[in-house]
Amino acid sequence: MQSLTIIFVLKVLTEIAILWFCYYILMLYIKGTRTLQVLKGILIVIILFFITQALGLDTINWIMTKLIPISIIALLIIFQPELRRGLARLGQFGLFPAKEVIIDEIAKSAATLSKKKIGALIAIEREIGLRPYIESGVHLDGKVTTELINTIFMPNTPLHDGGIIIQEDRVIAAGCLFPLTQDTHITKTLGTRHRAAIGLSEETDAIVIVVSEETGTISMAVGSRLTRDLSKEELIKSLINLYRPKQKKNILDFFRKVSKESSK
Repeated sequence: MQSLTIIFVLKVLTEIAILWFCYYILMLYIKGTRTLQVLKGILIVIILFFITQALGLDTINWIMTKLIPISIIALLIIFQPELRRGLARLGQFGLFPAKEVIIDEIAKSAATLSKKKIGALIAIEREIGLRPYIESGVHLDGKVTTELINTIFMPNTPLHDGGIIIQEDRVIAAGCLFPLTQDTHITKTLGTRHRAAIGLSEETDAIVIVVSEETGTISMAVGSRLTRDLSKEELIKSLINLYRPKQKKNILDFFRKVSKESSK
């Protein structure tokens, strides 16, 4: 009897975990899209349907009963592109945003700015939110592209002096102010951008990329440590290791470990 109870509890917990995971993936996929607003509308219609049933409003209830099946077909037609993208993403283990594309755009921008010796300061948000620093700048919410980043940091533009903040695949704000490091051991040759990059990495887990205006060198600050003179390829490699979703990174590390042990 006790074993049956344990099996039943495990079954319920498994179902809850699967449903929670599906709900999480759905919310992750539709976040920031028009689908979220449509789901809110559907939820309101469902609530109205139950209210009409409870109040005995037979005529309205009959009309809604006939309209709901037609609405489902209409939604499938309207959201055909979104459904196709979602299935394609699942087929590519696409449960997380395509970080590789974002990394490539950031690296290309850094390399271009480096060649032209145009200063830049790029912060990539990870686990710790950067809202206080976002509020210090100008809200943008634009897709991460090389062209957008390069345009922001062009000299004599209103936003080129501050830093930009990237959330997921969006440049969420520009012209942001970052805290300067108070470390007295930092070399005097580092300018304000580098000190701001180190300062932000001391207070958060953000990845901060700096392009020097004087030398054109690319640097990256993470966890209060500054790595200087990075090439485009080195920057991409570092970002892949740091910017990868933790779940995916842990799985890959596990399989690498198993592979090494089996080859011994």
